[in-house]
Amino acid sequence: MATKKKNLKKPVKASAKAPTGKATAQPQATGQAPQPDPTALSIGDLKNLSTILDVASTRGAFKANEMAGVGFLYNKLQAFLAKVAPQEEATEGKKADAGAPTMVAPATAGGNK
Repeated sequence: MATKKKNLKKPVKASAKAPTGKATAQPQATGQAPQPDPTALSIGDLKNLSTILDVASTRGAFKANEMAGVGFLYNKLQAFLAKVAPQEEATEGKKADAGAPTMVAPATAGGNK
């Protein structure tokens, strides 16, 4: 039995939204968030680096003459993370407080008897 398959796809028509005469090659920015830089380091990345340095030194991955440089970098990284952590927590706390409803305890007229 020879039957022809019907094309189920509808033909694509030119969009009426594009201005006539010129086609736009740029994507429209309707609700799209900008893409983050893939090479940027975050605080989480620096915390992971600190953990990697700790594990590598515990397992003996560094020679004795390299330990001073690794220790200096580790201490510097820990100091930076300690300085940034309170700022990061304060920023996250403000965001959480802004969206959370506030609870007010009801006032009692006579107090506890």
